[in-house]
Amino acid sequence: MTRIDFYILQEATQDARWHFCCRLVDKALRAGSRILLLADSPEDAKALDDLLWTFKPESFIPHQLLDPARPQSAPVEIATELPANYQPAENNLLINLSRQIPKGFERFARVREIVIQDPAVLKNTREHYSFYRQGGYAIDNRRV
Repeated sequence: MTRIDFYILQEATQDARWHFCCRLVDKALRAGSRILLLADSPEDAKALDDLLWTFKPESFIPHQLLDPARPQSAPVEIATELPANYQPAENNLLINLSRQIPKGFERFARVREIVIQDPAVLKNTREHYSFYRQGGYAIDNRRV
């Protein structure tokens, strides 16, 4: 069963959320995970794409914007929705930065949600937490 991790940041900015996401991606990639990042909009997806190129000059994170017409080739992919035919790799991770819980999230071994102290994000992630809890998923909360 999918394991759900909530990372609770003390910051309130989207920028802090995205930088923390990049650190999670870097760490998970070094541990051998394949990662899908879900963003709310094409603009957010592009911003994350740009940030992954520049957030840590001494490291390289191979990634791409997900194109359903192209085979999965990068260990890190960025999308605005989870395609119905998306097949996660064995050691897989979904980092959900979207306001939605994607249909098919249970295909992933782990789902991570990053919480910031913004009222809208707090409300949204509380809804996600309730959904996962009601579904019987193992949930871990981490204050960072």
